Order: sequence, then structure tokens, then C-alpha cells
Amino acid sequence: MKITITKDDEGKRLDVYLLDKINETRSNISKHIKLKDILVNNKEVKSGYSLKENDEITINEWKETTDVLPEEMPLDIIFENDNVIVVNKPTGLVVHPGSGNKSGTLVNGLLAYTEELSEIDEDRPGIVHRIDKDTSGLLLISKNNEAHRILADDFKNKRIKRKYIALVSGVIKEDKGKINAPIGRDTTDRKRMMVTDKNSKTAITNFTVLERYKNATLIECILETGRTHQIRVHMAYIGHPIINDPVYNRKHIINDYGQMLHAKYIGFNEPITKEFLEFEVEPEKEFNDILETFKNS
Repeated sequence: MKITITKDDEGKRLDVYLLDKINETRSNISKHIKLKDILVNNKEVKSGYSLKENDEITINEWKETTDVLPEEMPLDIIFENDNVIVVNKPTGLVVHPGSGNKSGTLVNGLLAYTEELSEIDEDRPGIVHRIDKDTSGLLLISKNNEAHRILADDFKNKRIKRKYIALVSGVIKEDKGKINAPIGRDTTDRKRMMVTDKNSKTAITNFTVLERYKNATLIECILETGRTHQIRVHMAYIGHPIINDPVYNRKHIINDYGQMLHAKYIGFNEPITKEFLEFEVEPEKEFNDILETFKNS
């Protein structure tokens, strides 16, 4: 499909102009402009390109995709440059759309915040790694495909440092520990993970005791691997499940805040400049409120 711009449409943004011409959302139009399915004068341009008289827009056919729509939401951006965003995710926010869940996620908010997100995974633009819905803390977002590939390789080869804090049931006697136990899907409940030798992957969690209370322990965890629910599964496996975890510690629920797990630190090499960057954030007020009840008990 080709469209030639008349004088009446001169000065309009490319993505806005196409909204009236083709049956697609603005975010989907922007996505296909980035994928070079939409060209102006046979050249790659950006979504905000200002149209000129006699410009020729070429729209190539593309496969139908399930579109993830942008949604305005408050985002706690800790750092941003041309290649990455570091965001502090609140508890209760799902990172990316999944089956039957296409709205209300961090990805929806990121799409409303910026058009510059990597597209290696079409359903999860910008997402290089994730944390659970009810885990708060730092996430690293890629703004372009080159940054995404480099960061994914850094995660795979353990070059990215992450630290979590967690409040667990019971008093841990050891000051430090290392849990090396493979994790796979729970054979009786597909929504849970478990330590198992069947269809599992290596999982290693290091922990250090920060404080001991009457019937709980505050710990710092450093991951060597990044398996689904890793810290939650490992701590439950050694008999010290995370407090307020409705999946792995139903006997120790304080309220509906979610598990007492916070991704407090991330350190990484900026994918393009190679400068080492590190960030740390304190947990949310609700986390600290629960923590205070144990300190004072």
C-alpha cells in the first residue's frame, strides 16, 4: 500500500496521520515503523516524523499480532539514558502481559511512557528480566535491541549483580548460607515451583543474615541464577519460607500486602558505554510497617 501526502496533511506526525488511514492502534503503528514495515520515500523514519508534501508512505503487509496497548500509570524511574531504564516496581504490579492478561502491567505503562523499547520479544517490549507480581524493587529495561541482546547475555553469564532483602519465618542460626537445589514446575500445581530433579534447572541462592527477631529473620539474598520464584522456593525448601507469601507460606500471613521480598540493588555494565552503574532502593512503607511489628515483638 502506498500513500502520497498532499499539502493539506503537511506537518502531521506520521503515526498520527496513519491512525485515520489504516485500522491499527497508534502503538502498533509505531511498532511497525520501528520494524521498517512502514517507510517514507523508501527510507526508515521515526514515528514522530513530520510529513511533507509529496512524501510517499509505503506500508508493507505484516502478520497480525496481539497488540499490547499503552496505559498511563505512575512509574518510579530511578535512571534513564539512551539505552536503558531502571524502574522501581511496586508490589502488586505484574511485569508483562500473559495469557488472558493484556492490561495493567508494567509493560503497558512503559509503552505509554516511551516509544523507545526493545522489540526482541514482541509481547514483552523492553523486558530483559522480571520479578514476581508481589515482589517490589528494581528492574532493568532495555530501550533498543542492541542493548537487549547485550544485557540478556550479561544476565546469562552472571555479569549483572542483584541483591534482595527478605523476611523469613523462624530464626536462622547460620550467619551465611548457600542453597544449591534445582528448581522445576510443581508436578501437582502448575502455578507453583518446587525443588526437584525432574525437568528442572540449576538454581543457586546465597543468603546472609541481617537481623534476627523472636520468630523471624531478615536476610539479604544474592542470586547466582534467575529461576521463577527462586528465593521463595529455596527459603521454603530449607524450612524458612518468606513471611506473607500466600503460595509458599500460607501459615504465616500478616495481611494482603504480598511476600516480604524486595529487589533492593542492581549493578551492571551499561550495554553500550560499558560504564558500571549501580542502584539501590529502600522497600515500600508497607514492607517496613510489617518489619517493624517483628522488631517490636
